[in-house]
Amino acid sequence: MNITGNTILITGGGSGIGRGLAEAFHKAGNQVIIAGRRAKALEETAASYAGMAFQTLNVEDPAAIQAFAAEITRKFPTLNVLINNAGIMQVENLTAEPVDLTTAEATIATNLLGPIRLTAALLPHLTKQKSATVINVTSGLAFVPLTATPTYSATKAAMHSYSQSLGFQLKDTSVQVIELAPPAVATDLMPGHAENPRSMPLAAYIEESMALLTANPDAKEILVENVKPLRNAESSGQYQAIFGMLNGAH
Repeated sequence: MNITGNTILITGGGSGIGRGLAEAFHKAGNQVIIAGRRAKALEETAASYAGMAFQTLNVEDPAAIQAFAAEITRKFPTLNVLINNAGIMQVENLTAEPVDLTTAEATIATNLLGPIRLTAALLPHLTKQKSATVINVTSGLAFVPLTATPTYSATKAAMHSYSQSLGFQLKDTSVQVIELAPPAVATDLMPGHAENPRSMPLAAYIEESMALLTANPDAKEILVENVKPLRNAESSGQYQAIFGMLNGAH
């Protein structure tokens, strides 16, 4: 992926990693469109950068995704990069009685079905571009789960697998697939993340990720140093130790 000269759609672009990526890609010389549920957050972000556009989107709604894809490609015919970043992360008690699947179902709809549906809706357009990219934002928790957020971790593992399959199926097209797997980053994705001293500062995460994208335009994965212990936990033989450290297991 060339780091400049693109028309980029970023879901969840009004806050956190999505906003950080939107700002960085805008500064790098790209047309950026941010999407998300909260119009006010989108508007505030876009207002800070001349030319940045925004449009509301509920990625849980299949019909809304289809209508959004049709409108966004009409408004921005040069769209050639999709960044699937929107996500939710919530604590779940799997042993609660009675079982309440509300959080699990919402997490799957947002974190897994949302990007799959949006990618499917935009692929016919992207494959017609001379050069296009789909970036799926997953997580280090795709490789070692945080047991307090089981469905979040599971959806990120699923998106890791989906990204690999998508990339293989698109290997003879103009569309590149990149997985961006962050470590814990200081955002408001979940209460306490922003204040946790173990969370990587957002600005540092964005800076390192953009540097890696610039240096490795053909990369399939973008992994900052902080996430590598999670990404490589199994191959390094450290899975149980890292699982225990992450989850307080004894």
